[in-house]
Amino acid sequence: MKIIKVSLKKRSYNIIVGSDIISLLGKYIDKLHIGRDAYVITNAPIKNKYGNTLNKILKKSVLSVRFKTVPDTEKSKSIEIMSGVLKDIAHYDKKKRIFIIGFGGGVIGDLAGFVASVYKRGIPYIQIPTTLLAQVDSAIGGKTAIDLVEGKNLVGAFYQPRFVLSEVNFLKTLTPRQIRSGLAEVIKYGIIKDEKLFCYLEARFKDIFACQDYALERIVKSCSSIKADIVQRDEREEKGIRTILNFGHTLGHAIEVASNFKDYNHGEAIALGMLIAADISRTFNFINDAIFFRIESLIKIVGLPSRIRKLSLNDIINAHYRDKKFKGLKNRFVLIRDIGKTKIVENIPIKIIRQAIRKRF
Repeated sequence: MKIIKVSLKKRSYNIIVGSDIISLLGKYIDKLHIGRDAYVITNAPIKNKYGNTLNKILKKSVLSVRFKTVPDTEKSKSIEIMSGVLKDIAHYDKKKRIFIIGFGGGVIGDLAGFVASVYKRGIPYIQIPTTLLAQVDSAIGGKTAIDLVEGKNLVGAFYQPRFVLSEVNFLKTLTPRQIRSGLAEVIKYGIIKDEKLFCYLEARFKDIFACQDYALERIVKSCSSIKADIVQRDEREEKGIRTILNFGHTLGHAIEVASNFKDYNHGEAIALGMLIAADISRTFNFINDAIFFRIESLIKIVGLPSRIRKLSLNDIINAHYRDKKFKGLKNRFVLIRDIGKTKIVENIPIKIIRQAIRKRF
Protein backbone atom coordinates (compact mmCIF):
# COMPACT_ATOMS: atom_id res chain seq x y z
CA MET A 1 0.00 0.00 0.00
CA LYS A 2 1.19 3.52 -0.78
CA ILE A 3 -0.19 6.79 0.59
CA ILE A 4 0.28 9.86 -1.57
CA LYS A 5 -0.53 13.23 -0.04
CA VAL A 6 -2.08 16.09 -1.98
CA SER A 7 -0.87 19.11 0.02
CA LEU A 8 -3.44 21.90 -0.16
CA LYS A 9 -3.31 23.32 3.38
CA LYS A 10 -6.77 22.87 4.94
CA ARG A 11 -7.95 20.98 1.86
CA SER A 12 -5.11 18.44 1.94
CA TYR A 13 -5.99 14.78 1.54
CA ASN A 14 -4.48 11.36 0.89
CA ILE A 15 -4.64 9.02 -2.07
CA ILE A 16 -4.41 5.44 -0.83
CA VAL A 17 -3.27 2.95 -3.49
CA GLY A 18 -2.95 -0.81 -3.10
CA SER A 19 -4.43 -4.30 -3.26
CA ASP A 20 -6.98 -5.54 -0.69
CA ILE A 21 -7.32 -2.11 0.91
CA ILE A 22 -11.08 -1.59 0.60
CA SER A 23 -11.42 -3.00 4.13
CA LEU A 24 -9.59 0.12 5.40
CA LEU A 25 -12.43 2.38 4.27
CA GLY A 26 -14.11 2.57 7.66
CA LYS A 27 -10.84 3.45 9.35
CA TYR A 28 -10.39 6.55 7.22
CA ILE A 29 -14.03 7.60 7.53
CA ASP A 30 -13.79 7.37 11.33
CA LYS A 31 -10.48 9.21 11.42
CA LEU A 32 -11.74 12.19 9.42
CA HIS A 33 -15.15 12.51 11.13
CA ILE A 34 -16.79 13.35 7.79
CA GLY A 35 -20.27 12.09 8.69
CA ARG A 36 -22.37 9.19 9.88
CA ASP A 37 -24.64 8.69 6.86
CA ALA A 38 -23.17 7.55 3.56
CA TYR A 39 -24.83 8.47 0.26
CA VAL A 40 -23.23 6.30 -2.42
CA ILE A 41 -23.53 7.42 -6.04
CA THR A 42 -22.79 4.56 -8.41
CA ASN A 43 -24.17 2.67 -11.39
CA ALA A 44 -25.94 -0.68 -11.61
CA PRO A 45 -22.97 -2.78 -12.84
CA ILE A 46 -20.72 -1.54 -10.02
CA LYS A 47 -23.44 -1.95 -7.41
CA ASN A 48 -24.14 -5.50 -8.59
CA LYS A 49 -20.44 -6.42 -8.39
CA TYR A 50 -19.35 -4.66 -5.22
CA GLY A 51 -22.41 -3.13 -3.56
CA ASN A 52 -22.84 -5.80 -0.88
CA THR A 53 -19.15 -5.68 0.02
CA LEU A 54 -19.16 -1.89 0.32
CA ASN A 55 -22.40 -1.90 2.30
CA LYS A 56 -21.00 -4.39 4.87
CA ILE A 57 -17.81 -2.36 5.29
CA LEU A 58 -19.66 0.94 5.64
CA LYS A 59 -22.16 -0.35 8.20
CA LYS A 60 -19.31 -1.03 10.60
CA SER A 61 -18.62 2.73 10.73
CA VAL A 62 -21.81 4.62 9.78
CA LEU A 63 -25.42 4.72 10.89
CA SER A 64 -27.04 4.49 7.47
CA VAL A 65 -26.15 3.81 3.84
CA ARG A 66 -28.13 4.79 0.76
CA PHE A 67 -27.18 3.76 -2.78
CA LYS A 68 -28.20 5.93 -5.71
CA THR A 69 -27.68 4.36 -9.13
CA VAL A 70 -27.40 6.41 -12.29
CA PRO A 71 -26.95 5.26 -15.91
CA ASP A 72 -23.60 3.77 -16.85
CA THR A 73 -22.99 6.37 -19.57
CA GLU A 74 -21.73 9.93 -20.06
CA LYS A 75 -25.39 11.01 -19.97
CA SER A 76 -25.25 10.73 -16.17
CA LYS A 77 -23.28 13.98 -16.27
CA SER A 78 -26.39 15.89 -17.29
CA ILE A 79 -28.44 18.59 -15.57
CA GLU A 80 -31.42 16.23 -15.48
CA ILE A 81 -29.57 13.41 -13.70
CA MET A 82 -27.84 15.85 -11.34
CA SER A 83 -31.19 17.40 -10.42
CA GLY A 84 -32.66 13.98 -9.67
CA VAL A 85 -29.73 13.07 -7.45
CA LEU A 86 -29.98 16.33 -5.51
CA LYS A 87 -33.69 15.79 -4.90
CA ASP A 88 -33.06 12.25 -3.71
CA ILE A 89 -30.38 13.45 -1.28
CA ALA A 90 -32.72 16.12 0.06
CA HIS A 91 -35.39 13.48 0.78
CA TYR A 92 -32.82 11.25 2.47
CA ASP A 93 -31.26 14.06 4.49
CA LYS A 94 -33.41 14.19 7.60
CA LYS A 95 -31.59 14.37 10.94
CA LYS A 96 -28.46 13.04 9.28
CA ARG A 97 -24.80 13.94 8.82
CA ILE A 98 -24.39 13.07 5.18
CA PHE A 99 -21.25 12.55 3.16
CA ILE A 100 -21.10 11.39 -0.45
CA ILE A 101 -19.12 8.52 -1.93
CA GLY A 102 -18.38 8.49 -5.64
CA PHE A 103 -18.14 4.76 -6.34
CA GLY A 104 -17.37 4.09 -9.99
CA GLY A 105 -15.49 5.49 -12.95
CA GLY A 106 -14.82 9.01 -14.14
CA VAL A 107 -18.46 9.86 -14.90
CA ILE A 108 -19.56 8.83 -11.40
CA GLY A 109 -16.67 10.70 -9.79
CA ASP A 110 -17.37 13.90 -11.70
CA LEU A 111 -21.08 13.78 -10.89
CA ALA A 112 -20.58 12.88 -7.23
CA GLY A 113 -18.02 15.61 -6.72
CA PHE A 114 -20.16 18.26 -8.35
CA VAL A 115 -23.25 17.24 -6.38
CA ALA A 116 -21.18 17.39 -3.17
CA SER A 117 -19.93 20.86 -4.11
CA VAL A 118 -23.40 22.36 -4.55
CA TYR A 119 -25.59 20.54 -2.01
CA LYS A 120 -25.92 22.82 1.04
CA ARG A 121 -23.03 24.84 -0.46
CA GLY A 122 -20.73 21.87 -0.01
CA ILE A 123 -20.64 18.63 1.96
CA PRO A 124 -17.76 16.11 2.33
CA TYR A 125 -17.21 13.46 -0.28
CA ILE A 126 -14.74 10.71 -0.98
CA GLN A 127 -13.72 8.98 -4.18
CA ILE A 128 -13.54 5.20 -4.57
CA PRO A 129 -12.61 4.89 -8.26
CA THR A 130 -13.22 1.52 -9.88
CA THR A 131 -11.77 2.08 -13.37
CA LEU A 132 -8.17 2.55 -14.44
CA LEU A 133 -8.96 5.92 -15.95
CA ALA A 134 -10.49 7.18 -12.70
CA GLN A 135 -7.71 5.78 -10.49
CA VAL A 136 -4.90 7.34 -12.51
CA ASP A 137 -6.58 10.64 -13.28
CA SER A 138 -10.15 11.81 -12.84
CA ALA A 139 -10.66 10.90 -9.16
CA ILE A 140 -7.71 13.10 -8.18
CA GLY A 141 -7.53 16.88 -8.15
CA GLY A 142 -11.00 18.14 -7.34
CA LYS A 143 -12.21 18.95 -10.84
CA THR A 144 -15.94 18.21 -10.76
CA ALA A 145 -18.35 18.84 -13.61
CA ILE A 146 -21.41 17.99 -15.63
CA ASP A 147 -21.94 18.39 -19.36
CA LEU A 148 -24.20 20.54 -21.47
CA VAL A 149 -25.45 19.65 -24.93
CA GLU A 150 -23.09 22.35 -26.17
CA GLY A 151 -19.96 20.83 -24.67
CA LYS A 152 -18.25 18.60 -22.13
CA ASN A 153 -17.57 19.71 -18.53
CA LEU A 154 -18.96 23.22 -19.08
CA VAL A 155 -20.63 23.38 -15.65
CA GLY A 156 -18.31 22.55 -12.79
CA ALA A 157 -16.34 23.50 -9.72
CA PHE A 158 -13.02 22.86 -8.02
CA TYR A 159 -13.97 20.83 -4.96
CA GLN A 160 -11.49 18.47 -3.35
CA PRO A 161 -12.43 15.06 -1.91
CA ARG A 162 -11.56 14.17 1.67
CA PHE A 163 -9.61 11.14 0.44
CA VAL A 164 -9.27 8.83 -2.54
CA LEU A 165 -9.09 5.07 -2.10
CA SER A 166 -7.77 3.25 -5.18
CA GLU A 167 -8.30 -0.48 -4.75
CA VAL A 168 -6.45 -1.97 -7.72
CA ASN A 169 -8.28 -5.29 -7.38
CA PHE A 170 -11.31 -3.52 -8.82
CA LEU A 171 -9.38 -3.17 -12.08
CA LYS A 172 -9.19 -6.94 -12.57
CA THR A 173 -12.83 -7.15 -13.65
CA LEU A 174 -12.53 -4.44 -16.31
CA THR A 175 -12.98 -5.25 -19.98
CA PRO A 176 -9.98 -4.85 -22.32
CA ARG A 177 -11.66 -1.75 -23.77
CA GLN A 178 -11.93 -0.17 -20.30
CA ILE A 179 -8.26 -0.93 -19.62
CA ARG A 180 -7.26 0.60 -22.95
CA SER A 181 -9.31 3.69 -22.14
CA GLY A 182 -7.45 4.12 -18.85
CA LEU A 183 -4.12 3.50 -20.54
CA ALA A 184 -4.72 6.56 -22.72
CA GLU A 185 -4.42 8.73 -19.60
CA VAL A 186 -1.39 6.75 -18.39
CA ILE A 187 0.28 7.33 -21.76
CA LYS A 188 -0.55 11.01 -21.38
CA TYR A 189 1.29 11.17 -18.07
CA GLY A 190 4.31 9.53 -19.62
CA ILE A 191 4.31 11.97 -22.53
CA ILE A 192 3.93 15.13 -20.47
CA LYS A 193 5.99 14.32 -17.38
CA ASP A 194 7.68 10.94 -17.07
CA GLU A 195 9.75 9.33 -19.81
CA LYS A 196 10.51 6.35 -17.53
CA LEU A 197 6.78 5.66 -17.27
CA PHE A 198 6.46 5.91 -21.05
CA CYS A 199 9.31 3.41 -21.48
CA TYR A 200 7.69 1.10 -18.92
CA LEU A 201 4.46 1.12 -20.94
CA GLU A 202 6.35 0.33 -24.13
CA ALA A 203 8.04 -2.65 -22.47
CA ARG A 204 5.37 -3.99 -20.08
CA PHE A 205 1.94 -3.13 -21.46
CA LYS A 206 1.10 -6.85 -21.68
CA ASP A 207 1.50 -7.15 -17.89
CA ILE A 208 -1.13 -4.43 -17.47
CA PHE A 209 -3.62 -6.25 -19.70
CA ALA A 210 -2.86 -9.41 -17.74
CA CYS A 211 -3.82 -7.45 -14.59
CA GLN A 212 -0.58 -8.26 -12.78
CA ASP A 213 -0.70 -6.66 -9.33
CA TYR A 214 2.73 -5.06 -9.57
CA ALA A 215 1.97 -3.59 -13.00
CA LEU A 216 -1.38 -2.12 -11.98
CA GLU A 217 0.04 -0.69 -8.75
CA ARG A 218 3.05 0.70 -10.62
CA ILE A 219 1.02 2.77 -13.05
CA VAL A 220 -1.64 3.90 -10.55
CA LYS A 221 1.03 5.01 -8.05
CA SER A 222 3.10 6.79 -10.72
CA CYS A 223 0.19 8.70 -12.22
CA SER A 224 -1.32 9.53 -8.82
CA SER A 225 2.02 10.94 -7.64
CA ILE A 226 2.45 13.05 -10.76
CA LYS A 227 -1.04 14.45 -10.57
CA ALA A 228 -0.81 15.12 -6.82
CA ASP A 229 2.38 17.13 -7.37
CA ILE A 230 0.83 19.16 -10.19
CA VAL A 231 -2.44 19.82 -8.35
CA GLN A 232 -0.78 21.00 -5.16
CA ARG A 233 1.31 23.47 -7.14
CA ASP A 234 -1.60 24.80 -9.23
CA GLU A 235 -4.90 23.68 -7.77
CA ARG A 236 -7.17 25.93 -9.84
CA GLU A 237 -5.13 25.98 -13.05
CA GLU A 238 -4.12 29.61 -12.57
CA LYS A 239 -0.34 29.30 -13.01
CA GLY A 240 -0.19 27.25 -16.20
CA ILE A 241 1.24 24.23 -14.35
CA ARG A 242 -1.96 22.18 -14.19
CA THR A 243 -2.75 23.07 -17.81
CA ILE A 244 -0.35 20.40 -19.06
CA LEU A 245 -2.80 17.75 -17.84
CA ASN A 246 -4.99 18.80 -20.77
CA PHE A 247 -2.61 17.33 -23.36
CA GLY A 248 -4.82 15.69 -25.99
CA HIS A 249 -8.01 16.90 -24.33
CA THR A 250 -8.86 19.98 -26.40
CA LEU A 251 -9.61 17.96 -29.53
CA GLY A 252 -10.27 14.76 -27.58
CA HIS A 253 -13.25 16.41 -25.91
CA ALA A 254 -14.33 17.79 -29.30
CA ILE A 255 -14.32 14.25 -30.73
CA GLU A 256 -16.44 13.03 -27.81
CA VAL A 257 -18.96 15.84 -28.32
CA ALA A 258 -19.03 15.42 -32.11
CA SER A 259 -19.82 11.72 -31.64
CA ASN A 260 -22.53 12.53 -29.08
CA PHE A 261 -20.51 10.41 -26.62
CA LYS A 262 -21.44 7.26 -28.56
CA ASP A 263 -18.65 6.21 -30.92
CA TYR A 264 -15.68 6.90 -28.64
CA ASN A 265 -15.21 6.61 -24.92
CA HIS A 266 -13.07 9.19 -23.13
CA GLY A 267 -9.75 7.36 -23.42
CA GLU A 268 -10.25 6.57 -27.09
CA ALA A 269 -11.04 10.19 -27.88
CA ILE A 270 -8.05 11.39 -25.84
CA ALA A 271 -5.75 9.00 -27.72
CA LEU A 272 -6.84 10.63 -30.98
CA GLY A 273 -6.49 14.08 -29.40
CA MET A 274 -2.93 13.28 -28.31
CA LEU A 275 -1.98 12.19 -31.82
CA ILE A 276 -3.40 15.42 -33.25
CA ALA A 277 -1.56 17.51 -30.62
CA ALA A 278 1.66 15.60 -31.26
CA ASP A 279 1.28 16.19 -34.99
CA ILE A 280 0.79 19.92 -34.40
CA SER A 281 3.93 19.82 -32.25
CA ARG A 282 5.74 18.25 -35.19
CA THR A 283 4.43 20.94 -37.54
CA PHE A 284 6.01 23.59 -35.28
CA ASN A 285 9.26 21.55 -35.21
CA PHE A 286 8.98 21.06 -31.45
CA ILE A 287 9.45 17.32 -31.95
CA ASN A 288 10.87 15.23 -34.75
CA ASP A 289 9.32 12.35 -36.69
CA ALA A 290 10.95 9.74 -34.45
CA ILE A 291 9.22 11.04 -31.31
CA PHE A 292 5.89 11.33 -33.10
CA PHE A 293 6.05 7.79 -34.43
CA ARG A 294 7.08 6.49 -31.00
CA ILE A 295 3.90 7.98 -29.53
CA GLU A 296 1.78 6.73 -32.40
CA SER A 297 3.27 3.25 -32.09
CA LEU A 298 2.47 2.96 -28.38
CA ILE A 299 -1.10 4.15 -28.92
CA LYS A 300 -1.57 1.58 -31.67
CA ILE A 301 0.10 -1.32 -29.87
CA VAL A 302 -2.16 -1.03 -26.81
CA GLY A 303 -5.18 -1.07 -29.12
CA LEU A 304 -6.30 2.55 -28.94
CA PRO A 305 -7.63 4.15 -32.13
CA SER A 306 -5.33 6.13 -34.38
CA ARG A 307 -7.97 6.93 -37.03
CA ILE A 308 -11.24 8.85 -36.74
CA ARG A 309 -14.31 6.99 -37.98
CA LYS A 310 -17.94 8.03 -38.50
CA LEU A 311 -17.36 11.74 -37.78
CA SER A 312 -16.93 14.81 -39.95
CA LEU A 313 -14.02 17.19 -39.70
CA ASN A 314 -16.34 20.20 -39.50
CA ASP A 315 -18.29 18.73 -36.57
CA ILE A 316 -15.03 18.27 -34.65
CA ILE A 317 -13.87 21.80 -35.48
CA ASN A 318 -17.20 23.30 -34.41
CA ALA A 319 -17.15 21.33 -31.14
CA HIS A 320 -13.59 22.44 -30.36
CA TYR A 321 -14.64 26.11 -30.45
CA ARG A 322 -16.74 25.50 -27.32
CA ASP A 323 -13.83 24.04 -25.39
CA LYS A 324 -13.44 25.69 -21.99
CA LYS A 325 -9.70 26.13 -22.56
CA PHE A 326 -10.33 28.90 -25.08
CA LYS A 327 -9.31 32.34 -23.82
CA GLY A 328 -11.68 34.70 -25.58
CA LEU A 329 -11.07 34.15 -29.29
CA LYS A 330 -7.75 32.40 -28.72
CA ASN A 331 -7.41 28.66 -28.60
CA ARG A 332 -4.89 27.08 -26.23
CA PHE A 333 -3.13 23.77 -26.83
CA VAL A 334 -0.73 21.72 -24.77
CA LEU A 335 2.02 20.66 -27.18
CA ILE A 336 5.22 18.70 -26.52
CA ARG A 337 8.94 19.33 -26.98
CA ASP A 338 10.01 15.77 -26.14
CA ILE A 339 8.76 12.78 -24.16
CA GLY A 340 8.31 14.30 -20.71
CA LYS A 341 8.43 17.96 -21.81
CA THR A 342 5.54 20.24 -22.73
CA LYS A 343 4.88 23.63 -24.23
CA ILE A 344 1.61 25.60 -24.03
CA VAL A 345 0.79 27.48 -27.24
CA GLU A 346 -2.08 29.90 -27.86
CA ASN A 347 -3.77 31.09 -31.03
CA ILE A 348 -2.75 28.23 -33.32
CA PRO A 349 -4.03 28.95 -36.86
CA ILE A 350 -7.15 26.97 -37.67
CA LYS A 351 -5.49 25.82 -40.91
CA ILE A 352 -2.86 23.90 -38.93
CA ILE A 353 -5.50 22.37 -36.65
CA ARG A 354 -7.57 21.26 -39.64
CA GLN A 355 -4.54 19.71 -41.32
CA ALA A 356 -3.65 17.74 -38.21
CA ILE A 357 -7.21 16.45 -37.75
CA ARG A 358 -7.51 15.55 -41.43
CA LYS A 359 -4.47 13.27 -41.15
CA ARG A 360 -6.39 11.13 -38.65
CA PHE A 361 -9.12 10.26 -41.17
